[in-house]
Amino acid sequence: MKILLRLIGLFFILMIAGVIAGYCYISKELKYDVDKLLNYNPNLTTKIYDRNGELISNIFGEKHRTYVPFKEIPPRLVEALVAIEDTAFFEHHGINPEAIMRAVMKDIKHMKLKEGASTLTQQLVKLTLLSNEKKLKRKINEAILAIKLETKLSKEEILERYLNEVFYGHHYYGVKTAAQGYFRKDLSDLNLKEIAILAGIPQRPSAFDPTRHLEASFSRANTVLHRMHALGWISKEELVKYQEARPKIYDDTLTKNRAPYIANEVLKRLQKEYPDIKTAGYEIHTTIDLEAQEIAQKALIDAYQGILERGDKYNAKAKSDEMVDYSDLNGAMVVMESKTGEVLALVGGVDYSKSVFNRAVQGKRQPGSSFKPFLYLTALNAGYSTQSKLTDISRSFSYKDQDEDKEWRPKNYEKNFEGLITLRESLVHSRNLATINMVNELGLSNVYAKIKRMGFKNLPSDLSISLGTFSISPWDFASEWSIFANAGTKVEPMLVKKVVSSDGGVKIYETQEENVTTPEQAFLITSILEDVVKRGTGRRARVEGLAVAGKTGTTNGYKDAWFCGYSPEIETLVWFGKDNNARMGKETGGKAAGPAFAAFYREYIKLHPETKREFDIPEGVREVKLTAKKSEYFTDTSPPPNDAKSAAEELEQELLF
Repeated sequence: MKILLRLIGLFFILMIAGVIAGYCYISKELKYDVDKLLNYNPNLTTKIYDRNGELISNIFGEKHRTYVPFKEIPPRLVEALVAIEDTAFFEHHGINPEAIMRAVMKDIKHMKLKEGASTLTQQLVKLTLLSNEKKLKRKINEAILAIKLETKLSKEEILERYLNEVFYGHHYYGVKTAAQGYFRKDLSDLNLKEIAILAGIPQRPSAFDPTRHLEASFSRANTVLHRMHALGWISKEELVKYQEARPKIYDDTLTKNRAPYIANEVLKRLQKEYPDIKTAGYEIHTTIDLEAQEIAQKALIDAYQGILERGDKYNAKAKSDEMVDYSDLNGAMVVMESKTGEVLALVGGVDYSKSVFNRAVQGKRQPGSSFKPFLYLTALNAGYSTQSKLTDISRSFSYKDQDEDKEWRPKNYEKNFEGLITLRESLVHSRNLATINMVNELGLSNVYAKIKRMGFKNLPSDLSISLGTFSISPWDFASEWSIFANAGTKVEPMLVKKVVSSDGGVKIYETQEENVTTPEQAFLITSILEDVVKRGTGRRARVEGLAVAGKTGTTNGYKDAWFCGYSPEIETLVWFGKDNNARMGKETGGKAAGPAFAAFYREYIKLHPETKREFDIPEGVREVKLTAKKSEYFTDTSPPPNDAKSAAEELEQELLF
């Protein structure tokens, strides 16, 4: 019987060989050609990295694949694969006649196509060019294409394509992807058991996926090890050592997304420039510092929890119709280097899993009093000084609304009046009336023009501009605040530093900047904003051992709470509010956002003790002793107040030219 089976098997081999020869003779070209493998260009995963080379996220289309050239594939991995899948790989020319004979005999015995007998070359052809159906026609095509491929590619090139194409379970395509996914290792760092696990998976990827069938995967790996030992490719000691090994397996998400708000924003910003961003295997190097990102996220969440706790107390005392629903509460934070505009952290919300809306970039909210420093800079540039007297008294303003006469009577938050107050004290204590009267004195049209030149958009053309009654995102506001943080030079926030294509091409992105005012004038604002933190509305933003400057912002009805500020090197903006634009109890910028600002810096300087701690005083700034205990800063543009020039007239003349 055995002799008969062998004879029948030999007959089938000769018949198949004849069919293949005849098929090649009568057909100069098959329905499928090998060009796709000769010019191998698979879809590749794009990787987003932080400034230190740490992976932020993988971005891909249908297949998650990281390419590896043959020279980076460990020889032991090649040996393991060949041992278990195609021992004669380096001897045959695409098909293995002996393996075919064994397969035919088994097929005859079972009276159906059961055994495949495919070489690695045939498997590669099937994976990329043909289907998985077990039909004679497909097998013949597979054999012909495998032979043809072997005449055009080296064995190393075939193995490189195979190891990058094959499926390894868990939606991993390619051996490098699988190594990084299952073991969080590069191929060069794998031990022999891990190599054996990977070599064993391709036969049945779902059954040998170690995240789903760990014991089956280990058993299959041991089969690989025993085969390698039988061939003399590993020693007895190695076999004994590694067949008992149980490597740690990781069940990671495919994207490994550590900062989803950032990954989404990077994709959105680059998709137009790189339409193939999900399939072309780019390396995107961002400005983000993942450690700073984690600190910012925690600082925002802790402050958010504080608001909720105060909210419970507020509601416990409130009447039923005054109670506040905090379910829609959210926040955002932007952290960037003041000089370069490089964004270190970008937090678009307190919980991405509940809301993907990026409030840091997409949210447009009123800045309230956090906008006031720009108005005061306008006054200082017009010749006011930090000691100029402003009028802090109540006034009413008449205006028309759709032909109806109306009256606007603004108030201070404290509901009192100071009469005359210095410019410094007015900003330190965020006096609404003094600010409005200052803008009115300077001339609304003049102030509007100056503010617009700074880059602000959608500004109201009435005195409500004094209270920040327009909408802006934290991202755009961070750009404007860099005027103070970067000594008078505005920088655009930058998220992407470099994009490297799969062929090695590199595009570098540069800082975009514009001079707005002098370092001297910007410093005057900084000196006032330091006082805001030391003794004004921003006291909750204080950081021990670090000079910080900033301004609170609270909009009408407690709908928005901001703290915008900076240290000598880092700028940070924090916002809290409700997505439905409803009130937040009595949450002010200082109370809600200030603690998040301070918490970020406290942790950041622990990580970076080299952080600069004090602000520089520009050469053009002179310090004048006003009393035995009090000094003030002045510049040529903002001299002591006894200079007789009319500030409003000077601004008017400047605009004329």
